[in-house]
Order: sequence, then C-alpha cells, then structure tokens
Amino acid sequence: MASQRDVRNRVASVKNIETITSAMAMVAAARLRRAEMRIEALRPYASGIRLMTRRAAEVAGDVQGVPLLSEHAEVRTVGLLLVAGDRGLAGAFNSNIVRAGIAAGRAHEAAGRRVVYFASGRRVASSLIFRSLPVVESFTGFTDRPSYDDARRIGRRVVAAFLDNEVDQVEVFYNGYRSAIVQMVQRETLLPLAKATVTGGDSAGEETSDGHSGPRARPEYEPGAVDVLKRLVPDYVEISIYRALLESTASEHGSRMTAMRNASDNAKELIQDLTLQMNRARQAAITQEIMEVVAGAEGVS
Repeated sequence: MASQRDVRNRVASVKNIETITSAMAMVAAARLRRAEMRIEALRPYASGIRLMTRRAAEVAGDVQGVPLLSEHAEVRTVGLLLVAGDRGLAGAFNSNIVRAGIAAGRAHEAAGRRVVYFASGRRVASSLIFRSLPVVESFTGFTDRPSYDDARRIGRRVVAAFLDNEVDQVEVFYNGYRSAIVQMVQRETLLPLAKATVTGGDSAGEETSDGHSGPRARPEYEPGAVDVLKRLVPDYVEISIYRALLESTASEHGSRMTAMRNASDNAKELIQDLTLQMNRARQAAITQEIMEVVAGAEGVS
C-alpha cells in the first residue's frame, strides 16, 4: 500500500491538473461563443455569393468558359484539403479529420488515382508527414481565429493547383459544427464546382438573401455573365474555405471545452478516490500504533 505522503502528493498533483483543465474549459467556452457569432455573421454573405453565382451561371448557360466550373477530361490526381487545428487536447477533433482524409485517400488510390494532401493545421500536417504521405503545402498558425486572408491564401493555392493541372479534383474535409458536443466530419468537393452546387435548384421561387421569395426578373450583366462568373467563382471558393475554417474553429473550441470538462470531472473523481485511500492509510497507521501501545502495555504488566 502506498504511504500517506505518496498519496498526498498524488492528490496535490491531480488538483493542479483539475485547476488547469477547468481553466482551459472556461477559455474554450468563451472562444466558442465568439466563433459561433462569426459563423452567424458569415451566413448572409455566403448566401448572397451563392445566389449571385447561381444566377450568373443560369444566364451564362454554357459554363465551359469558366475553368473552375469545368471538369478535367480525366481525374488522375486528387488533392485532399484537411482542415483541423494547431493544438491538441481537443478529444478526437484532429484525429477524426486525419482518419477520414487518409481513408478517402486510400479509396482514391484503390481506384487508380494519385493522391496529394493540403493541410490546414499543425496537427494535421505533422500527422501526414509522420505517415510519409505527400503534403504539397501546409497552412498553420491561425486555426484559433482564422481570417478571410487565410482562406484566400489557401484558396489561391488550391485554385492554382487545379488550373495548372497539378490536381484534377480537390476535396475538403473539416469538422462541421452542430453544437458544443456534436461535430460531424464533412466531406465536400471543392473543385471543380459541381454544376448542381452552383445552378441546381429552382431559383424562380427561392428565397433571396433579403428574405423575399417569388419570381424575379432575370438580370443583365455587363460586360457579360461569363466574365462575371470568372470573378465570382474564385470568391465562391474562398468563401467555401472560409466557412470550413470557421466551422472547424467552432468545432475545435467545442470539442476542447467538452474534453476539458470531462477531464475535470475525472480529476474530481480521482481526488475522491485518492482521499479515501489516504484516509484508509491513516486509519491503518493509527490502528497499528494503538496495537503497538496495547502490546507494550501488556508486556509491562
């Protein structure tokens, strides 16, 4: 049985850990609320960009003049963009993305396609490098609070890879935020933009970004709908990446908050068990001393 001093030291150590995990849970909760507010603020703008792109594509009709909307003749190389975090201590937040990305890569390789990786987040990049997987480029240092410039930097890189025929298709993996305790791995085709993603649906009676619904007059574009699309589609890609970054950030804070609260609860239970063990050890020591005193008194008499 461990001595009282050993148990007392363990109790003090676990109390320090419980203090740290409680503080981390409080910080994550505060950051989670800010991340939720950023997602809510982005939605109207993202909806507006989607609506403008859809209407321009409908007017243009033939989207072959927009390279980002056109599929390559053959998909031989697939780029996988994995979006996660720079730090750990967030439960399975990072490992879920790595696991999903590697599984998708193996499926593509089984179909005869070459796979390369783009990593957003230090944890993802280190995991892929550790497994000797081909990482074209990694983006780190901003996952706690991503900006639109970060999304633009990633977007320009993957767009350049697609236009230069480095990759024939780009997929993005990220943790979609549902609630503080529910995050779902999302897999989306980023490039080429599927025609259904941009022009699908019945736009005649759809609800617009200003909240009104009903038939709308078809707009006219100057210099032309194709030229407008060439400008809108890269923004659409950047907005899609930015949304993935914000969703991932909120998911990371939610996952960390949940993990740290669970760790704090486990620490409290462990402290109770260790305190009980320490009390038993003290009682055993007192009982031993009493028995020695009684034995000594009987020996004297």
